[in-house]
Amino acid sequence: MSAKALLDIALDGGRTAYEPGEAVAGTASWEAAEAPAVVELRLFWFTKGKGVQDLSVVDKVRFDAPLSREDRPFKLALPEGPYSFTGRLVSLVWALELVALPGDEAARTEIVIAPGAQAVILPTEDVT
Repeated sequence: MSAKALLDIALDGGRTAYEPGEAVAGTASWEAAEAPAVVELRLFWFTKGKGVQDLSVVDKVRFDAPLSREDRPFKLALPEGPYSFTGRLVSLVWALELVALPGDEAARTEIVIAPGAQAVILPTEDVT
């Protein structure tokens, strides 16, 4: 796609925090001057903080034969882990990313996957 695509992820009920094993559902939307070859929604986690960043794509939904402007529903089962966590040196963040290919535009929505639907907060002091 030569022109920029407008991409959006809308989660049902505006939820961004989930228990492990729950499902995340919503609508993937895009608008472009011409139809993309494929649109893909990716569920992944990544680390941020000190050290080398790790990243793992856990699941994806491929929207084949997309029109130039569409809204498509999606539903993904969330894994049992790893849990979202925040620490002094590193954090693990879950996200959904919508991409239209070819192209480098993306929409990203961060979510929490952890017991109680709250990220685990790691202790900041040394434990001896």
